[in-house]
Amino acid sequence: MQIGAWSLPNNVFVAPMAGVTDRPFRQLCKKLGAGYAVSEMAASNPQLWQTVKSSRRLNHDGEIEPVAVQIAGADPAMMAQAAVFNIGKGARIIDINMGCPVKKVCHVAAGSALLRHEDLVARILEAVVQACQPHNVPVTLKTRTGWSRDDRNALRIGQIAQNAGIAALTLHGRTREDLYLGEAEYDTIRAVKASLTIPVVANGDIDSPEKARQVLAYTGADAVMIGRAAQGRPWIFREIDHYLRTGQYLAAPSWNEMRDLLLAHLADHYHFYGEHTGVRTARKHIGWYVEGLPGGQAFADRINRLESTGEQAAAVELWFSAQGDVLPHTGPPNCDNPRQDVAHQRAA
Repeated sequence: MQIGAWSLPNNVFVAPMAGVTDRPFRQLCKKLGAGYAVSEMAASNPQLWQTVKSSRRLNHDGEIEPVAVQIAGADPAMMAQAAVFNIGKGARIIDINMGCPVKKVCHVAAGSALLRHEDLVARILEAVVQACQPHNVPVTLKTRTGWSRDDRNALRIGQIAQNAGIAALTLHGRTREDLYLGEAEYDTIRAVKASLTIPVVANGDIDSPEKARQVLAYTGADAVMIGRAAQGRPWIFREIDHYLRTGQYLAAPSWNEMRDLLLAHLADHYHFYGEHTGVRTARKHIGWYVEGLPGGQAFADRINRLESTGEQAAAVELWFSAQGDVLPHTGPPNCDNPRQDVAHQRAA
């Protein structure tokens, strides 16, 4: 898989998710087999660049290359300025968000709201590509199949993107109207891929090695992007990559490895956010890790009442160690029951 001059190690990517794909999470996913990861959405408004939240999102210290930063906005000149600003902060690939369906983004005519204005889409893409060219930084686009089920215009958007010089297109198999409800559809992704020469990345409801292979085969896409299925399960990237390369299932993590991965994630998370914010923002991650595990809900409830990072990490270590004694790891999945591991029996 190639994006501009960057040759990526595989075609299993981490989706940008607000409040989730911060630097610690991206680093962990890359170490666990993700070939590429895109940052949380960064605002294009210069007035927001000095906030604490933006400062964290602009921190790429030690991140595995290439650093990809997603920007969002509706003004072509401001988006171009934001791209150059983020290049100065270490971005090696700029990704443009035209897929976010949430109201606070669409309310300002950004994200997937732009799909209703194809002329503005063209102006934004052209402005950002032109701004990035002197820096030899490729620009990618993440979008949806359309604004509504009655107006799926991804084919036209894809052609606009290719004509503007976009290096790769990620397409989520839902419209803005769908939000994250129902099931993703892949017919539109298949049609878009067949009409373009640039790489196309399939996104939406890819939650297992089998599903990744099926989606790649059906759509002809060059890569898959994993979002919600990676929450609390960052090892999904090595599982999918291994399966795509070999056709064999990779052994699921043992209880001890799950514990060690979570503790390492928490240590990086605490260092990145500090004590006050770190203990609070880590709660959702811990909840995702233990979701579906025996006693996991009760443990998550207890975690939510702890107020220090030290107490939180100690509780995680003690709980996993105790669970490992009671419920030993069931071994690698198999073709008859590929999700047999209790660690995987959760909603993706």
